[in-house]
Amino acid sequence: MKRIASIPEKMKAVVCHGAYDYRYEEVPVPRINEDEVLIKIEACGICAGDVKSYQGAAMFWGGGILPPWNKTPVAAGHEFIGRVAAVGDNAAGKHNLKLGDRAIAEQIVPCQECRFCKNGERWMCEDARIHGHQKAVAEGGMAEYLKYSVNDIVYKVSPELKAEHAAMIEPLSCSVHTVERAKIGFDDVVVIAGMGPIGLCKLQVARLKSPRLLIAVDMKKKRLDAAKKLGADIVLNPQECDVVEEVRRLTKGYGCDIYIHNSGHPSGVLQGLDMLRKHGTFVEFSVFGEETSVDWSVIGDRKELTIYGAHISGGTGYQTAIDFLEKGIVRVDDIVTHVFPMEDWKTAFDIAAKGEDSIKVVLVP
Repeated sequence: MKRIASIPEKMKAVVCHGAYDYRYEEVPVPRINEDEVLIKIEACGICAGDVKSYQGAAMFWGGGILPPWNKTPVAAGHEFIGRVAAVGDNAAGKHNLKLGDRAIAEQIVPCQECRFCKNGERWMCEDARIHGHQKAVAEGGMAEYLKYSVNDIVYKVSPELKAEHAAMIEPLSCSVHTVERAKIGFDDVVVIAGMGPIGLCKLQVARLKSPRLLIAVDMKKKRLDAAKKLGADIVLNPQECDVVEEVRRLTKGYGCDIYIHNSGHPSGVLQGLDMLRKHGTFVEFSVFGEETSVDWSVIGDRKELTIYGAHISGGTGYQTAIDFLEKGIVRVDDIVTHVFPMEDWKTAFDIAAKGEDSIKVVLVP
């Protein structure tokens, strides 16, 4: 096993103990075996899901039909990037890694044994563990060090990228998978609702598909300004106009062909179902903080819609995201707006939750 001599016994981490109970505290540095990799974290983004976990959303703590997801205490964060601080001999060969390499692991730790993993659909793993939510098995990147286990899917990343930009690989990988699910064609009118970090990444990836018209929807001017800069043909604010009527006006009364929803707010679902044309396509990618109720007859009886879900990064999202960032095909300099030292995590979470002046907030140890 190869390791940097200066690895400490203890480290600082933002540890989730429960809803509204995250703590910046000292914990042991993970120990690794010959099949594992120890990463010294350079940066970790704050996802909207992290904020909703902190605020007690049922997705993470259980409620209704949802079982609890978080297993605490666990270091938070799944949008991480870091450098190899120690690597087992087996892991070094498997991942082609050496000390000092920049490396990222997918947000999910797949079991490699269920039908989905064996069918090449690891992102749908029946026993999925997502970094930052399950103690010991899948700790998170809001820490000084993080372990990649034998089942982690690991990629090398260029050292030329800024650390806070490399931390956008995970959100961008999700964007790649969502846009692939949308099956965008040249003649499509595409609406992307929710111009947070992932929405702005999806906008750029969707632009690569060359749809006839690409429309961004959000209620925050800063985000709409970024959307316009990053490739939207038209930006719409529901607080300033009837966005459904405006989309219908732009499409001779029919509605959009494809609607991609990212906001995680129930109103965005209703808006999309209303905005889509008959035989339109709805792609849902959100972590919801509350339940959503709709009249399902609009999906079948009235419009015969195609509904797709999109879950995390799919099978090729990470490598594509890495390529897009390294080649400058997708830009994130206008998306990463705030960088905080990890000890200021509470201020960073508050700013990320408000979203007034921020788009992506990143923590650095």
